[in-house]
Amino acid sequence: MTDQLIETQEDGVATLTMNRPDARNALTGEMQNALSEAIGRLAADPTVRAVVLTGAGAAFCAGGDVKGFAADTSRGGDAKPGAGFNMEQRVAGLRKAMDVVKILYEMPKPTLAVIPGPAAGAGLSLALACDLRIATNTAKLTTAFSKVGLAGDYGGSYFLSHLVGAAKVRELYFTADVITGAEAFALGIVNKAVPAEDLATVAAEYARRLAGLPTIAVGYMKRNLNAAAHATLSEVLDLEAMNMVRTMMTDDHKAASLAFVEKRAPVFAGR
Repeated sequence: MTDQLIETQEDGVATLTMNRPDARNALTGEMQNALSEAIGRLAADPTVRAVVLTGAGAAFCAGGDVKGFAADTSRGGDAKPGAGFNMEQRVAGLRKAMDVVKILYEMPKPTLAVIPGPAAGAGLSLALACDLRIATNTAKLTTAFSKVGLAGDYGGSYFLSHLVGAAKVRELYFTADVITGAEAFALGIVNKAVPAEDLATVAAEYARRLAGLPTIAVGYMKRNLNAAAHATLSEVLDLEAMNMVRTMMTDDHKAASLAFVEKRAPVFAGR
């Protein structure tokens, strides 16, 4: 347990709130471990229909703890090769921590990042790993890495490439330019950009809508869409055929078909 991550659940929506508001929710080892545990557990919990990731206070997540990097207390070992430096161990440790974005990206239920303010570096990558994103119009988003001499981690280069294309992602990574939530919406990086005073209401309504979807079908949709990012057309068609038949066998499909015939709105149970 840690007070650096707050977890709540209501009506099928699990909300994870990164909770270091005085540090703009910058990631620590403790927070990263808590995120990995919680997201993995929620991915497997059948009572959870949607997962929301957000930050406490006026920020989403400022990324890695740069002060910790400077003191080299957050990643272990020496900051530069030398005494005590073990390249393989540090790569393995970081790679293990980064699995959290893979779980977010692949979990068989919808995920939503709610961005009240700054999302930078690995913090932006966490938001990009979610299926959908809502930000305030004035939220500041940046890859940030080049400003501190780093190449980038937590899958941001993968996720952002698929959202904005090769040329724009290079610009955003090389320059680390700051864009607003409104600009991110125009680029297709976020799905909604709203006034700050409306964020909580809009996000809550959207999360409830996601939790009301046919969860099993959404999970298979994610498999199809994720595969479409790299598979051939034939491979995607094969996957779609398999997953279409699987969802035809669900209680949700049967109930929705009956609701269609009876001209009423379907109610999905995630079965």
